[in-house]
Amino acid sequence: MKTALLLSGGMDSLAIAWWKRPDVAITLDYGQKAAEAEKRASTAVCAQLGIEHHIVHIDCSSLGSGDMANAAPDAAAPASDWWPYRNQMLLTFAAMKCIGLGVKKLLIGTVRSDGSHIDGTPEFVQLMDQLLSMQEGGLRVEAPAIELSTAELIQQSGLPADMLAWAHSCHKANTPCWNCRGCNKYRETYDEVSASMA
Repeated sequence: MKTALLLSGGMDSLAIAWWKRPDVAITLDYGQKAAEAEKRASTAVCAQLGIEHHIVHIDCSSLGSGDMANAAPDAAAPASDWWPYRNQMLLTFAAMKCIGLGVKKLLIGTVRSDGSHIDGTPEFVQLMDQLLSMQEGGLRVEAPAIELSTAELIQQSGLPADMLAWAHSCHKANTPCWNCRGCNKYRETYDEVSASMA
């Protein structure tokens, strides 16, 4: 069964690439402010592992809100980095690419802490899996690390420190701002796992 990974270039998806070694990786540039750094990180891990890499460009920046779009948060936003229906959008675009590649399983980098948003819960992943599997192509969606913290995922995957250094988690820019939830998560996780990676 041909497998793809939705590869953002963040710690979680890089670790899943290292752990699961998918046939294909799909990186989406949808108009987010950190797109260039995310593409560099994704390209680096794919080159290291010999994974077929596809970068898809779709400009949705006019629909974004908050940190990732460099815009004021929408009134419905539960956090400053919320982009309306972002994970649903990303899964849909990745699925559109998968069908042309003959992919039957799409892995996503959702981890336990993502459950703070509805689109990071096991229920959301299950519903998206059901929705996509009933459509043409019969694509299945899996989140292999949904029960793990990011630190646990990195340890489980065996991701080496030099590859973790490629990860880009900043929500605001192509250079880490060290002042957003993504950068804070990166720093906290790196501190937690660095001793075991030495």
